[in-house]
Amino acid sequence: MDNYQIAENFSLLSKLMDIHGENSFKAKTYAIAAYHVENLPEQLSNTPQEKISVIKGIGESTAKKIIELLQTGELKLLQEMIVKTPQGVIELLNIKGIGPKKIHTIWKEMEIESVGELLYACQENRLKLYKGFGEKTQQNIIETIEYYLHNQGSYLYPQVEEVAPQIITYLEKLFSAENVFITGAFKRQAEIIDELEFVINSTNELIKPRFVSANPPELLDETPDSLLYKLLNGLRLRLYTGTENFKKRVFTTGGSAEFTTAFEQQFTGINYNNSDISIFEQAKINFIPPCLRETAGVIEKAKSIKIPHLIQTGDIKGIIHSHSNWSDGSNTIEEMAKAAKEKGFEYLVISDHSKSAFYAQGLSEEKIAAQHQYVNELNEKITGFKIFKSIESDILNDGSLDYSNSILATFDVVIASVHSNLKMSEEKAMLRLLKAIENPYTTILGHMTGRLLLSRKGYPVDHKKIIDACAANNVVIELNAHPRRLDIDWRHIDYALQKNVLISINPDAHTIEGFDDIRYGVLAAQKAMVTKEQNLSSIGLKEFEAYLGKVKELKGVR
Repeated sequence: MDNYQIAENFSLLSKLMDIHGENSFKAKTYAIAAYHVENLPEQLSNTPQEKISVIKGIGESTAKKIIELLQTGELKLLQEMIVKTPQGVIELLNIKGIGPKKIHTIWKEMEIESVGELLYACQENRLKLYKGFGEKTQQNIIETIEYYLHNQGSYLYPQVEEVAPQIITYLEKLFSAENVFITGAFKRQAEIIDELEFVINSTNELIKPRFVSANPPELLDETPDSLLYKLLNGLRLRLYTGTENFKKRVFTTGGSAEFTTAFEQQFTGINYNNSDISIFEQAKINFIPPCLRETAGVIEKAKSIKIPHLIQTGDIKGIIHSHSNWSDGSNTIEEMAKAAKEKGFEYLVISDHSKSAFYAQGLSEEKIAAQHQYVNELNEKITGFKIFKSIESDILNDGSLDYSNSILATFDVVIASVHSNLKMSEEKAMLRLLKAIENPYTTILGHMTGRLLLSRKGYPVDHKKIIDACAANNVVIELNAHPRRLDIDWRHIDYALQKNVLISINPDAHTIEGFDDIRYGVLAAQKAMVTKEQNLSSIGLKEFEAYLGKVKELKGVR
């Protein structure tokens, strides 16, 4: 059991104790323990048991429970709490905006025990009758629940990617490799996957008996040419079946409905029995890679232009936007710099949180001065590599950044991002973002909408106006590569490219392992037809230094 799993156990225990209205001091103790365990640099499983109790934030009682977890894989007290808590009440913890204490009121006073009941109560206007639940809170809960329910059964690309190889191997073992083709949203590198889809060169009658095991998948739906299964992990597996027009089905299911419909309407008499390249040659248009087969518009582009060589993970030369243990990261700046260099990167832009982010130990002016001195020392020490001084500066309610110009001027790069008061109208969001973009010290606009895929929609913005403002003010737009963000949405990147606005694929790394998230940003960027020349983090160290100097000169802030 790793530290993250141990922390999850303590976090859930703390929340359930609050839901039951039990000893608040103990609940807080477990919450503090969860925080400290998750941020430990070393795994507790590798720590001598007698030393666990002396770790900061972990007392003797908590240490005993950690040892219990390490030895048994479960926590007896937590299991007891789970047993006496309705499953629907536990599920309420997935609804953003209602914490354990509000759930206590919802369960004990309103006698609501499920997400569906809560939604109904909100729609009946009952919530606002209780203390702590105003009309605005009630409406926010309705919107959050509807979004939560809409996304049930959906998965992030990395979650599906983790299990896909096992499923491919299993299907190929059953039906042989030449009869199994992955298709659908996963093949197109979609950021959210509802079903993992395959084309199988076989019939329903032959396929169904092969799915026999100790825990066979549940058959959810069957049509003459498809089978829909639910796997044990909840992922839905769709098999397109049939032996007639097998190769055509591989092609048509690989594109979105919009793309496939437009292609079939425009091009008739195609022989689908050959390669993808042959299919596009017969249509007399340029080849369209699977990741781009989303819209009818890409077909029109392929008629007149050759699809450019899309950006690749190996094109990324530097790590832009990363957090160290000076704020809420896990590693030292030196550790991150050395790891980045070992991975072949040429530079690291260290962008710890700014002072308004007190929850993330944001940097005061004094800490900034100390960090800059430390970075200077590291740059002397680590050769053939450079660390750039940066900050992820909070965009405040009025759109200003949370440092004076004299402080902002000390950074090589300023990433401006919204982290607070995310529930706002488009008018309010635009006011904040546009003012931040117009700040001459802003280099990059961070995660434009604040969305968290499958958890938070993000605040509404007028993407075109934001992009126009970035073009006018020489501001780069971040494509935050964290797979839960992927913000800016790739669907809006095309307009940015038309306006010659640079994208920057940034991992927003809080650990060394977070550098690897760059890959998911690249996959999203490919869907927007981004090339390495259109991405800031693809330029080498010397070019990056020159770019920063040129932009500062244009903005008059050198």
